[in-house]
Amino acid sequence: MFSHVVIWWTHPEIPNAPDELIAGAEKYLRPISLAKQFNVGKMVPSDRPVVDQSYQVAMHVEFSDKQDQDEYQMHPMHLEFVEKYSRLWSRVVVYDFE
Repeated sequence: MFSHVVIWWTHPEIPNAPDELIAGAEKYLRPISLAKQFNVGKMVPSDRPVVDQSYQVAMHVEFSDKQDQDEYQMHPMHLEFVEKYSRLWSRVVVYDFE
């Protein structure tokens, strides 16, 4: 399996940005059939000091292999998601691993 983790920091001046970003991911990214597993949600507060709580939204998508993830990146629905929702985030970090 190939795991694709995306972490977003949304613009604080857009208070509904996390909810809007999650709704956009559900609408445009979840339906892409290359993804075998799909989870997106808000950061969960924690008392544990090792838990990063600086971000607002995270997503984890699993693919069969890197080739499927590469195709997902170029999928028209993924490109439309980035075009429509990039205004909501100030920073994004991606972690890919096998």
